[in-house]
Amino acid sequence: MSWTELAWEVNEDRPDTLIARLDWRRNDLIAIFPFPHRLELTATIRPASLTIATMLLADAGSSVPVSFGFHPYFRLPDLPRAEWRIEMPAMRRLTLDVRNIPTGQEAPFAAFDAPLCELAFDDGFLPYEGQSSFALSGGGRRITVEFLKGYPCAQVYAPRGKDFIAFEPMTAPTNALVAGHGLRLVEPGGTFRATFRIGVEERS
Repeated sequence: MSWTELAWEVNEDRPDTLIARLDWRRNDLIAIFPFPHRLELTATIRPASLTIATMLLADAGSSVPVSFGFHPYFRLPDLPRAEWRIEMPAMRRLTLDVRNIPTGQEAPFAAFDAPLCELAFDDGFLPYEGQSSFALSGGGRRITVEFLKGYPCAQVYAPRGKDFIAFEPMTAPTNALVAGHGLRLVEPGGTFRATFRIGVEERS
């Protein structure tokens, strides 16, 4: 099922804010993810940033596992990929098996602040609390992704030979719904909130 097939209902539409809700109770949705709930998504635009806040409401009498994320992709079209500068905090890198599924093991990952060059990433990370900020810079601009609340995991995707990179805020590691690693539950009647912000600034 694609994003466009989801029945989002717009509740507020202002010049700088959009609020939409999704009722996850339809039979076709329950067949995909059998946990009825509601979602509220708030997008707020400022002159140099976009903030996305998501609220999950477990208001259907049952617990709801939390495992979702966003996939913002970025590129610097006027600068060769090798010259893009990447900033990532010190984190724990998730050890993956041959299918790129986390094994439950972790390894230290030192803070990274250097040109991307020919490096490639397709990795899951667990940033340390309070240090979930990533950046792409070059060609007179700097793009940041800040995990403000509710996103303890990050996926970084920059395949070799492709002119893009994704810093992906995740509420749980890949395959958490199967393996249970890092999976959280929202108890009946409870709510869960997660927020991230994308910023753009000019650099001399």
